[in-house]
Amino acid sequence: MQDQMKWSKLLSGRRFGMETYRERAHERTDFQRDYDRLIFSSPFRRLQNKTQVFPLPGSVFVHNRLTHSLEVSCVGRSLGNNVSKALMERYPEESINFPEIGSIVSAACLAHDLGNPPYGHSGERAISSYFKEGNGQKYEDEVRQEGGRWEDFSNFEGNANAIRLLTHQFRGRRKGGFALTYSTLASVVKYPYSSELSGKKGKFGFFQTEEADYAEIAHALGIIQTEVSPIKFARYPLVYLVEAADDICYQVMDIEDAYKLRLLSKEETLDLLLQFFSKEDQLKRRKVMDMVDDTNEKIAYLRSCIIGLLVDECSHVFLTNEKEILSGTFNSSLIDHISDTAKEAYQHCTRVACQKIYRSKEVVDIELAGYRIFTSLLDIVLEAMMNPTHSYSRLVINRIPEQYNIDAPTTYGKIQCALDYISGMTDVYALDLYRKITGMSLPAV
Repeated sequence: MQDQMKWSKLLSGRRFGMETYRERAHERTDFQRDYDRLIFSSPFRRLQNKTQVFPLPGSVFVHNRLTHSLEVSCVGRSLGNNVSKALMERYPEESINFPEIGSIVSAACLAHDLGNPPYGHSGERAISSYFKEGNGQKYEDEVRQEGGRWEDFSNFEGNANAIRLLTHQFRGRRKGGFALTYSTLASVVKYPYSSELSGKKGKFGFFQTEEADYAEIAHALGIIQTEVSPIKFARYPLVYLVEAADDICYQVMDIEDAYKLRLLSKEETLDLLLQFFSKEDQLKRRKVMDMVDDTNEKIAYLRSCIIGLLVDECSHVFLTNEKEILSGTFNSSLIDHISDTAKEAYQHCTRVACQKIYRSKEVVDIELAGYRIFTSLLDIVLEAMMNPTHSYSRLVINRIPEQYNIDAPTTYGKIQCALDYISGMTDVYALDLYRKITGMSLPAV
């Protein structure tokens, strides 16, 4: 086993699915092109109609998956640029791609939620529950007898689904999926091991169908393999920056959204955010806030200060622990190692979010709706795929776009096809299809 990963191998512009293809020279770097390719993609646009935490906006605009991903990408770029600058000073002759770390991280941040199904994390739980506790249980024996990995479905993971979306050659599409660089793809995989190791948390990084692809990427980049069967790798170093950007954004922005939805009062919100700073700094922040009367403006100011603070803190943690990260022995998130004042404030925000946000009526209603919609759609689509000659099945199958492999020869493949189709839907599309397919609404005549 190698002792340490090498930056010279880790930062690679090699493109997945295009390894033998010679491209013409571009003014944009390979990693900048990854970013642009994601921004202009249909799956990325569909994030605008996918729930982040709260229901999609009515009179009050809150974050959806698209706005969240764009904000995470901005924070990730800042983290990457901080680390890039420090590494260039630390290793002046080590890697020509150090300046591109910000571009790699920002692109990976754009992609990190592409595999999430409709209705936020409740969608993931609904799919897992369907196969673990619901009608989907009946397929387990067939999948296992075929040699399929049942845990891919009973612990359905949006992160693993993102890697499938980014790398799989769907019908009529090009080889390599998005054909992103190896470095960008590796930066998306937060849990670099198979579903057999997912444990109680249900986290894993790739489905059985993408395992060989990720192994190819990991070996090419020199990522340390820690276990052979079930397969497991050390985290790709830049994953820590993508994860930190996500941690920073969702915690701070959920608090801001909660205020806009009146789940938190003005006083509660300002107190929560001011706790990130020392007593002396709090006085400075209050003086600046006193310059404006608008509460939203005050909160936005504190939010920007906190993001700046956490970006610097997480960059410092990464650089301080670079050796352990490269050796694969750093086994926690960067946010867990920030300074005490910021860490206590972050943990306090987490507790408040669990109590007042994630258990709020609005969020629970979304989860309840998600369970009903996913259960019905999976029942109908899977029944059609398992019995494709039935008259009703043919009607359902005609509703499924051609890019999905409805003729998969195995039960595992048919389930995966159904999940490819349903997880790619927006909240609005899933609800509309559910209403039509169950007869709750009919097309105009």
